[in-house]
Parts: sequence; structure tokens; C-alpha cells
Amino acid sequence: ADFDSAIRRFDPSRPSHPSPANPDLSSPTDNCFNISRLFVDHGLGRDTASHGAVFVSPVYIHRKEISSRPPFTRKFSLARGRRTAQSATVAKGRGNHPATHTRKGYGGNANVAGQTAAPLLRVQGVTVRFGGVVALDDVSFDVEEGQIAGLIGPNGAGKTTLFNCLSRLYQPSAGEILFEGMSVLAVPRHRIPSIGIGRTFQNVALFDKLTVLENVMVGRHSQTSSSFFANALRLGSAVREQAAAKARAMELIDFMDLLPFTDWPAGGLPFPIRKRVELARALAAAPKLLLLDEPAAGLNHDEVHTLEAQIRRVRDIQGVTVLLVEHHMSLVMSISDKVVTVNFGRKIADGTPDEVRANPEVIRAYLGTAE
Repeated sequence: ADFDSAIRRFDPSRPSHPSPANPDLSSPTDNCFNISRLFVDHGLGRDTASHGAVFVSPVYIHRKEISSRPPFTRKFSLARGRRTAQSATVAKGRGNHPATHTRKGYGGNANVAGQTAAPLLRVQGVTVRFGGVVALDDVSFDVEEGQIAGLIGPNGAGKTTLFNCLSRLYQPSAGEILFEGMSVLAVPRHRIPSIGIGRTFQNVALFDKLTVLENVMVGRHSQTSSSFFANALRLGSAVREQAAAKARAMELIDFMDLLPFTDWPAGGLPFPIRKRVELARALAAAPKLLLLDEPAAGLNHDEVHTLEAQIRRVRDIQGVTVLLVEHHMSLVMSISDKVVTVNFGRKIADGTPDEVRANPEVIRAYLGTAE
């Protein structure tokens, strides 16, 4: 009865008692209803019509749309909110739903059934123009899941411009960027961390007056969902989310060997330590792909060696694929599974470190030619 009242809040025309026109409302114990299209969110249920199941919370329903021309009709029992064994019927004149399961995402639907393995990141023909200046010219390459890939080239080659395209700071003039088969260019800039792309920058940008712990917790923001009011009122959901964010931040502080600096303000820390804090903050967003923009800049030889070990641990322990821009050739060649070289905005080499190291175009780009 309470459930029936809740339904009538959305549909006042729905009768509350059985009638000849409503034979399905036979009794409170067998209260069933036909539903044409139901979208349930906020963790209370889901619409998975493509593979023929809709799960409904027995108490709360968040209904976004009920169509007057349903593509399908199902009968549900209100007993414990579970679907009855007599899964009901497909509407007259409509075919059965296909068995393939489609995954919805930015840039369209990706068919999961029978899908061939695709690279985690695919850059296809990316071109960037600033007026008459061509910063990138038809650049294409792939990064497989689990790889550490290096992106190298002389100053002004277009490396950071490409990173800015990957993180949606720049919009390419032409080309496509696919992440897990979805178009990155269709994703709003502020949603990039949420889809699994994290980044560090050449210039470390921490909140100097916040502690190391607080800086790392900031990186967890994209993984939270509690509202402004829930946080303002300190509701249970917000408190639990805050506790989980702090716990994850402490794990990453330990992982990056930053425990002695946990409660220190970030502004007074040595530069190599600040670099590690920034890396921990990027990992707090739980990225699948981590973009490192010149992580070795400003580090001495011993610190670069430590950084090399940390990047390997990020890939091996955290399970994060890494794409790094770097001028430190020793670091790139020792740590990378593949290396992509650009020069004057064009890709000139793509392969293993040994292949790229021996490529005549790469040697010419870095060393020049004798006249």
C-alpha cells in the first residue's frame, strides 16, 4: 500500500483500488504493476533494458521518465522489490531485445559482446594549429594497458601541446583521441579525472598552506559524490566519504614514502618532496592512465634514480598505465616499454627504446647533421 501511494505521487491518474478497468490490482498481497520505462539512479537501481533486467528498490524510486509508448513492458512484484518468476512481456509489435550488452559512455556506445581488445589510449591524426603555426601535424600512436610509454622530442616539438589535448586543455583542430574506445574529445574538461586520466605538470602546483595529507585528499575529489548540503550538514554519507578519502590518501602517502611529512605544510617542503606529493595527489584520483609531464625536471642524479623506481612501482603495484614526457634520455630509455618521438609537431619514430635510439631521424633531430 505504501509503495502504491509512492507510485501515485508520480502518476495521480493511477487508481488505488481494483476495478474492472484495472484487473492487475487484485489485492494488496498481489500488487503488480506494468511499467513502461523506468530509470533508477543514485545507487537505488539501474536501467539495463539492453540485456533485459530492471532492478527496483522496494522503498524508493527515482523516476526520470515514463514513456507513453513503451519499447517494452514488464510486470514486477512488489514483494521485496524483486522481479517475479513470470518475467513479463515484450510489448505488442516490438521485437525481443538483442542479447548483446551495450555500454553507454561519452562519444557513443561501445559493443562489449565480441569486442576485440583495443589499446587503452589511441591518438589518431591529431593536428593542432595556433593561427598559422602548426604545433602538431597528424600525430598518431597507441598506448597499451600496462605500458610505460615515453614521449620525447626537442624543445618546441609539441609534446606538452599533445598532453594538453589529452587532458582537454586544448581542442585539436583535427583528429581523434580514444580512451578505452571512447572519444576523449566528447568529455567535458572537468570530467577527465572521472573517466580515469590523471596528470602532473611541469611546474609543481600544490596548495602551499595545506598539509601533505590535505593536498593528497584534494586529488580524491573527483571520486566523491556527496552533495554540497551533505557536506555542509555533515551527513553520514559525507562523513563516510571523507573518511574513505583520508584512508586512501594515507595509503598513497605511505606508498610514496611521505609519512614523515604527512602533517607538514606543502609550501616549505624541498622540491623533490613536492614532486612526490604531486604524484601522490594524481594517484588519489584512481587514474587508469597517468600523464607525467617532465617528472625529472629539477632533480639530481640520485633523485632521478629514485623517481625511476617510483614510476615502476606505480605501474606494477598501482596498476596504472604511464605516459611521460621527459628530456632525461637515460630515464626514458631505461623505464619505457615504447618510445614515441616528435619533432616540429610530426611523429618521426615509434617503437622500443632500442629501435628509437638507433633511428636516423631521431639522431638527426637531437644532434643535427654535418654540413
